[in-house]
Amino acid sequence: MRPLPEVPPATAPVDVEQAEAALAEHYPRLVRLGYLLLPSLGRNRRVLTAHSLAQRSLPLGRRTPFAADDGIPLPRHPAGGPAVDPGYALVRQRVVHTALEAGRPLRRLAWPRRSQLPPLLPLVWGLRLFPHSGGADELALDQALSALSGPARAAHVLRGLEDLADGEVRRVLAAAGVADPHAALMEADAVAAPYALLDSTEFDPCSLQARPPDLLRRRRHAKAALAAVAALLVCGALLGLPGNGWGRDLASAPLYARNPTSEKALEPASLIRVPPAYWRRSPRTDFTAWPTRGDRADDTRLLRRALAVWARPGPAVRSSTTPGTPVGPPMGSPQLLYAGEVGEAAVVLFYDGLRIVRYAEARDADPAQGAALDFARVDGADASSADALIVSRGGGTVRYLTAPWVRQVSVRDLLAPGRAARPLHRDRNGVTDVLASPQPAGDCRSWPAVEMHDVTATRLLTDLGELAPARLTSGPPSAPHDVSGRAERESWARTACLLTAVRSRGVRSVNSWPYARQWLPEDNGFAQWLCTRAETWRGRGSRVLAQFQAPSSPSRGASAPGTVAARAENSTACGGRDPQVLAGVLWKSRGGRWYVLAAGSEQFASLTTSGGVRGRARGHLLAVRARAGDRAELNGVLMNGTRVGALR
Repeated sequence: MRPLPEVPPATAPVDVEQAEAALAEHYPRLVRLGYLLLPSLGRNRRVLTAHSLAQRSLPLGRRTPFAADDGIPLPRHPAGGPAVDPGYALVRQRVVHTALEAGRPLRRLAWPRRSQLPPLLPLVWGLRLFPHSGGADELALDQALSALSGPARAAHVLRGLEDLADGEVRRVLAAAGVADPHAALMEADAVAAPYALLDSTEFDPCSLQARPPDLLRRRRHAKAALAAVAALLVCGALLGLPGNGWGRDLASAPLYARNPTSEKALEPASLIRVPPAYWRRSPRTDFTAWPTRGDRADDTRLLRRALAVWARPGPAVRSSTTPGTPVGPPMGSPQLLYAGEVGEAAVVLFYDGLRIVRYAEARDADPAQGAALDFARVDGADASSADALIVSRGGGTVRYLTAPWVRQVSVRDLLAPGRAARPLHRDRNGVTDVLASPQPAGDCRSWPAVEMHDVTATRLLTDLGELAPARLTSGPPSAPHDVSGRAERESWARTACLLTAVRSRGVRSVNSWPYARQWLPEDNGFAQWLCTRAETWRGRGSRVLAQFQAPSSPSRGASAPGTVAARAENSTACGGRDPQVLAGVLWKSRGGRWYVLAAGSEQFASLTTSGGVRGRARGHLLAVRARAGDRAELNGVLMNGTRVGALR
């Protein structure tokens, strides 16, 4: 290897041209130095990194201070001899510093240094480069150097390759940021290989062999890269679509808003408005005949906000949906039912032929702070189920918006059947005064319901936690009718508190009818068996309750809830298709004796019990002695000979 040029000691700043000349003249030596100092990175990456470190060793400025008192040592060659070229000393110092830095482990909470990352340049595509192989001695030396720490490896290489004395090595290591150069020298003493091996072709990254990489693996990576590029092109095309595509503005209109029909549906001017007297000549008596009402029906800004929130509700919108109700924007221009101020809120009600949509925002607050959006399915509504809607709810109270054909509204407590109904005032838009809402939790002490009086009927409605109140009826499934008379109201007085079981289920109507009356053993009086069936707007999800009402007692009160003997979901029992029902209970008489009581509707010819209690009775009533805790299986036979089990 050519000896280094010897010049007089210099303390003046090094010119970048001087450093570049030293780098060009001694490039192979500097690359070998970097290659030896680097840890084991794989031979191809180690070669490229060594070249990168040497090529990046030039100073950034035009002139760089290079003096002993500036922190960069002026090495001697050899110890006590003439000084080394300052330009070479500068680039060598930078190579040592960056090579040691590249060997340090990455830290979790710190960004990696540039030298710790794979080099961007030089870059070789499709080839693997590595030095010519040496002998066994070179391999042993490479393994010994790999076992050393970075500073110790640098100390050995500077001793052997650069022929530096220990004092000069300590100065170079200290300038490169090594905390304990003396310890590095002590560790380097463990390498017994001769220094001449450092000049071997095994460690010459400028004399290289070229071989191809794993060609099959490269082919797989190329296919994956092509697929990734295609995916990026598709995403870019979607991002460039009108309507902001998948842009970051979540409040902007989604893709479907570019559909002309959808865009038109979001315009307040396109809302369907029904004249006030249209319901008198309408061929249908349902929500399509409701006129547009409310003192803010012409407030374009309110209507636009309501339609926008319906189309794309943001994260601050509180939303509720009855079971089975589809959500999403209107497919066409909806009908405006109401827009006005109700209590402390501004409320808008829409109808799109399938759903009632209620939008509400605080009257004196910023609409951006949040709003409420409620959906309720009302398809198939008719005159008996389109009498009213819940226009507001809060604080245990509700307000109703009534149909234009409703002439009078009154309030009745279902738990007080003997008490007269009291009138409920409405404003000129059909909005009622505040009314207490049935409370699903706690003691059931009252159950407010509203009576809607029109020309032909008086319908009893109650709030079950949804936009559309549920209609309450009595009578057999073949001919249910509106609740009327003292007897039916007394029956509902003991049934009302059980309505919590069907709350918030999308209930359209609830029919409760007594299917049997039974004389109890030991002259304990008459008991009544009722079947309560809740029908939903979606058809599915109906719930059936079989109820046993023992004779009332002073301790329990005349309106004490009955006992649920059986219940079923999605059952046809107790309905128009399957009017029969059978249920039983384990009952204790006033004398302290236990009985299994059962009752079926009039279609049953006989009843039997098996299991823990065995008995048989002709007809649709059964009473068999039992013991506390007994369990019995109940079956019946219909008049046509069909065997039917108990409701479950």
